[in-house]
Amino acid sequence: MSISDKKIRFAVIGAGHIGKRHAEMIRRENEGELVAMIDVRSKEECNAVDFGVPFFKTFDELLASGIEFDVVNVCTPNGLHAEQSIAALNAKKHVVCEKPMGLTKESCERVIFKSLQMSKSVFCVMQNRYSPPSEWIKSVVENGTLGDIYMVQLNCYWNRDDRYYKAGGWKGTPDLDGGTLFTQFSHFIDIMYWLFGDIDNIQGRFADFNHQNSTAFEDSGIVSFDFINGGMGCINYSTSVANQNLESSITIIGSKGSVKIGGQYMNEVEVCNVTDYEMPVLKESNPANDYGPYKGSAANHNYVIQNVIDSLRGRSTATTNALEGLKVVEIIERIYKVRNEQLNIQ
Repeated sequence: MSISDKKIRFAVIGAGHIGKRHAEMIRRENEGELVAMIDVRSKEECNAVDFGVPFFKTFDELLASGIEFDVVNVCTPNGLHAEQSIAALNAKKHVVCEKPMGLTKESCERVIFKSLQMSKSVFCVMQNRYSPPSEWIKSVVENGTLGDIYMVQLNCYWNRDDRYYKAGGWKGTPDLDGGTLFTQFSHFIDIMYWLFGDIDNIQGRFADFNHQNSTAFEDSGIVSFDFINGGMGCINYSTSVANQNLESSITIIGSKGSVKIGGQYMNEVEVCNVTDYEMPVLKESNPANDYGPYKGSAANHNYVIQNVIDSLRGRSTATTNALEGLKVVEIIERIYKVRNEQLNIQ
């Protein structure tokens, strides 16, 4: 029986907030089936009892169980993504990998090589691409409605405090977290890359204002660069905002007009001032993922799972492919090279 003749079966590695989000979205799909979950903790510790599927400590235990599955959703700490994706590909399974795809360009290249070697797909999770303002601005940029792009400013100002960074946890560590741009803001760097392409001539200033006891890296940065396709840009980011997330926004200045998409999660078009253009009415954006004391990016994982199913059925292609996942990691890695040289980090 081919994959087109049956439900597509998913196994989720990592049963934290995001892993459970993936599992729930899979359960809601008529053409998808959640068949297993994996976590080093018990299903009771993960609060995942209600999913009602076999629960394993390791991927090897799942393979040994004989349970059949088609796709592995990698929802573990960042530093494990690449190796676990390669393990799933070695087992001849397709992969859905949460952001970031890896913590180095080299690790992402190994994932892509293995996917080609095994003829299996790798889907990178960048769910903000599905937000109505993101879909709209993509069409505006691609159609040349803004004319030549002069400047792009990306602002990401969030709250991540001791409610988020738990003692003994993986968040804030160099090997499993990797840095603020990887964990908090890679979604927005992805949107920028998706719209305007690669960057060069990177310069930056970085600081650790109030996370010296909770993370091994900076909490804030001001980064400037040129776009290879023309124009210049900057990213201003921080996780030192008090109490709650403040803003995720992108401002675009072109020869024919300007646009600002703002709100806490780049979910509202605040300005559209473009010559001879009338902005359409957009669908309402989904709310942010709610993790109790803190919030994350848009809750669009249902679209991610739908895209995986549609792609494997031959009805569509990957919204974020593995090469795009690699490029986001590479851009962050180059920004962090500037940071490391400035802060003397080896």
